[in-house]
Amino acid sequence: MKKTSILAATLSPLLLASSCGSTGSGDSPPTQASPSGETGGTWDGGFVTTEHGSFAEPWAAAFVPGTAMLFVTEKAGTAKIVDTANDRVIPVTGLPEVDYGGQGGLGDVAFLPSQSASTIGRRAIYLSWAEAGEGDTRGAAVGRGELVCAASDSCRIDGLEVIWRQTPKVSGRGHYSHRLVLSPDEQHLFVASGERQKQTPAQDKQSHLGKIVRLTLDGSPAGDGAIGGALPDIWSMGHRNILGIDFDAQGQLWEVEHGPKGGDELNLVRRGQNYGWPVRSNGVNYDGSDIPDHSADDGFAKPAVSWTPVIAPGNMIFYTGDLFDGLAGDLLIAGLKTEAIVRVATDGDTARETARYDMDNRIRQIVEGPDGALWVLEDGDGGRLLELRP
Repeated sequence: MKKTSILAATLSPLLLASSCGSTGSGDSPPTQASPSGETGGTWDGGFVTTEHGSFAEPWAAAFVPGTAMLFVTEKAGTAKIVDTANDRVIPVTGLPEVDYGGQGGLGDVAFLPSQSASTIGRRAIYLSWAEAGEGDTRGAAVGRGELVCAASDSCRIDGLEVIWRQTPKVSGRGHYSHRLVLSPDEQHLFVASGERQKQTPAQDKQSHLGKIVRLTLDGSPAGDGAIGGALPDIWSMGHRNILGIDFDAQGQLWEVEHGPKGGDELNLVRRGQNYGWPVRSNGVNYDGSDIPDHSADDGFAKPAVSWTPVIAPGNMIFYTGDLFDGLAGDLLIAGLKTEAIVRVATDGDTARETARYDMDNRIRQIVEGPDGALWVLEDGDGGRLLELRP
């Protein structure tokens, strides 16, 4: 275990661009970093940080409800459970075969919060991954199984079955998205389905690409006719590469997605809405060619916040705890490009960035722990697991 101190510096408002595994241990002397921005309570924006080892291209993590066990996925197709109470790592077997390469591999993980027995036991687990198809094609898949930890040093996934597949499978290895979130009532599973860098299918009602889909817990389509003439699981459309999705305290669904060159977006997701990609974006194409900006009369849903330069989000969570005074209800976004945690305050259907907390590395994932501590995974091979406390 390695502990450092990240101390708050003088805070100043941020100006928004409106156009937008192995584990390791050891000790080291404190270092300093300088968060910037406004805070909404008495917490001053500083962290005490403890390292809990490193991982091979970690991509996602979630606490097993009711435990101190953190399930971590690694992109090449492995997963581990970190017993955060005892600082040990448990390997996981029974994982799916993944199509590893580019942005593809093992993806997100989700559990049913209601299954929060005091021991890890046997409980439902949802996973997403990139799956090979015929020829040079691939697509996202979502499976459900049971996580079983019969002993203190081994865990496995039993009965993993695919419950949803992204269609059509296409060439390339980018923009799978495949983020997962369960509705607060645990009746539905929402899946972020990226447009696979193909752009125009995001406006095709008969394609999953560039959509958010809603499923029942067994994977049955539950779009409930949100978009007329669309596939029966489609909930919203016109998205690019969604890498964060979560519900706020009012039960509203939000997502954050990568724009092209500029134009990252935070969107309030409403049933049946079209968010405009690739017809509208506050960014431009990578070759510099123009994409019309969002406008009041374009017929598409508008982003609540747009970033140019981009933040390149990793994931996002709405913080619900009370360990960080004044943070409850705010949105925290893992920043890849920014190498920071980006803090956003929401009010109804509006949002504004209020702070950035420098992390000095690309951040792939933020998770809230059982006692309100923040657990952060750095991006890439050797990405560290960091525990953040006030």
